[in-house]
Amino acid sequence: MEGAEYADSLCRLTLWTHPVLLPVYGREVTSTAPWCSRWWKHPEAVTQLHRLWPAWGELTGADAEMTGPAGRHRDCLLPVMESLRSPQGSFGGCKPGAHRRKEAAPVKAMDPFGLPPGPAERA
Repeated sequence: MEGAEYADSLCRLTLWTHPVLLPVYGREVTSTAPWCSRWWKHPEAVTQLHRLWPAWGELTGADAEMTGPAGRHRDCLLPVMESLRSPQGSFGGCKPGAHRRKEAAPVKAMDPFGLPPGPAERA
């Protein structure tokens, strides 16, 4: 997603994250369980929360089985929150009120299929 579609989706995600997810599951922010107050600036966090949000709706909605919320906690919510809030996770290095941008892993420009390099790679 890009542009207006991404902005609309992020707005809807925020309307779930702020009043539903964080008041119940946000817990205290510590060095061993960080959270970034600008979570939307972390692409990994946006991706994981965007996948968690529909699971929450499906497993807690009116048509959900009685065990839906328990399965959601076990299979979806806890692994995502543990991953995001790990000191090595998306928010590692962020502190309350202080966002720290993480650098993307370097990728060497090469063709894994062995094709000859293009003009940019030969330079």
